[in-house]
Parts: sequence; structure tokens; C-alpha cells
Amino acid sequence: MVIGGLQKMTLLDFPGRVACTVFLEGCNYRCPFCHNSGLLAGGGEPLMTAEALLEFLRKRRGMLDAVCVSGGEPTLNPDLPELLREIKALGYQVKLDTNGSRPEVLRRLAEEGLVDYVAMDVKNSPARYAQTTGCPGVRLEDVERSLRFLLGGGVDFELRTTVVRELHDEASIQDMGAWVQSLGGPNAVKRFFIQPYADRDSVLCKGLNRPEDEELARFQAALAPYAQQVEIRG
Repeated sequence: MVIGGLQKMTLLDFPGRVACTVFLEGCNYRCPFCHNSGLLAGGGEPLMTAEALLEFLRKRRGMLDAVCVSGGEPTLNPDLPELLREIKALGYQVKLDTNGSRPEVLRRLAEEGLVDYVAMDVKNSPARYAQTTGCPGVRLEDVERSLRFLLGGGVDFELRTTVVRELHDEASIQDMGAWVQSLGGPNAVKRFFIQPYADRDSVLCKGLNRPEDEELARFQAALAPYAQQVEIRG
């Protein structure tokens, strides 16, 4: 397991919790707008060992009450379940960030009680998923299996979409919402967050742009029929 980053405290990543965020290396997508491009390939020098992370968490008990596990795509790591067991044994709640490409791993982690909250990225409408993930062979059926599991009440969750002017428009947002709703039925999505793209030096592809505020408002309105709560975050 390669731990590529650690944010020692966040009040934003896990709703209602004071958390830290751990970034694991390795991802099976190549989203052009990814901010964590340095984590994608995996195999780099670790920032810290798993034991060093656990020691940090032992010392932070009483100051932190949750750990967010992000990436990259954490579910690719075969050592993830054991790490989460160790974190849970210290009394922390766990939030998992995932792209939903490993539904069997997501289900096992939830059924074992190793995750308390999931944030799943829904990249775009089905027609534009390959373009948005940078993966021509992306398996939509796996994404759908993860969505069905979450929408069926497997674990508390939120859905989120990072929106980029070059990749998203009102029609694709509406198609995405209808697609997600078709997998779970009305009122199955409690929280859906629209996250405007923000340009950084670490972005995988240059030349992308944040949608204008009026575009974001239209995206929010287009998604509103398909979720109980739709908010623009960031």
C-alpha cells in the first residue's frame, strides 16, 4: 500500500465530522480534470507507512473522529480492508471516496462494517462517460452495480460530479440524473453535489475551464428532479 498524501484535518470532507484525509496511490481512470494526477500510476515513494498512519491516528484520538480514505481509487488496493479494520479498531468512523468501478469491493467493505459513509463520483451521462474518465473501455455496468448498491441503502452516501465546461452541458447533466434515478427509483438519491472544476498545476490535462456561475445554476436545476438535495459545492 502506498500512502501518497495526508491532510491532517478537514471539516469539509465528512459531513458533521472532524476528519483527516488519506490519499492512496493508483487509479484505473484518467479523468482529464483530475487534481491528484501524481497519484494515478501508483508505485511511487510512500509519504508514510500504514503503521505510521495508524500511530498518527492513535495520537489524534479525541481531536479527530473520522478518517476519509481517498485516492486515486482506494478500492484497487488489496490491503484496503485490513487498513480499514485497523482504523475502525481505533474508534474512528470511515468515509470512502470511490469512482464506483469496483462494486464487489464496495459491497464487501460496507457489509463488513468497514465504511460508514461513501462519496461516489458520477462522472457524466453514460454517453460521455468514456470521454470524461479518459478510458475508452470504461465498464459502465460496474458503475451501475455500485450505484444500485448505494441507492438500495447499503450504506449512507453522497453522489458528486466535478463539472468542466469542455465535458459537461445541461443536456448531459440531465441525462446523468435520469440515468442514476433509473437505477434506484424516485427519492433514492438524498444528496448530489455539483463540484465546479478548479484549475491547478497538478491537473492531468491543461486548458480546461470552470463553468460560469449561470451554467452551474442551470446544471443544478437540471439535476434537481433526480435527487432530494442538489447543491453546488466549492
